[in-house]
Amino acid sequence: MLDYLTAKLAYEVDVLDAAAGLDSGEFILVDTRKQASWDHGHALGAIRLLDNIPAGRTVVVYGWGPGCNGATRAAAALIARGYSVREMIGGFEYWYRSGLDVETAAGTVHPPVHPLVGASGAAL
Repeated sequence: MLDYLTAKLAYEVDVLDAAAGLDSGEFILVDTRKQASWDHGHALGAIRLLDNIPAGRTVVVYGWGPGCNGATRAAAALIARGYSVREMIGGFEYWYRSGLDVETAAGTVHPPVHPLVGASGAAL
């Protein structure tokens, strides 16, 4: 069981750690959703899966939410190409609920922190 949990922690990253890694330049955040979803809104600083993904940094992929496996499929394809990849737990849904900035066609949106998420973004 310990091996499983260690491997899981090496592969997954929560939204707050993903945001911090994006800000520090440690991660490249990649949105794996369809173009229409991207156009509606995406994590500020993310790039589209179809964009050129630079090598040399860890790629963090995300999809819609915990019920979406698009990020997992994209991660498998990127790992097969030699990228270091992690998957963001909860996807765009958790990013938004945590009150992290979202980029839309109208500009940057600062969503409110969801009531079930603490002020720091940590689960209650």
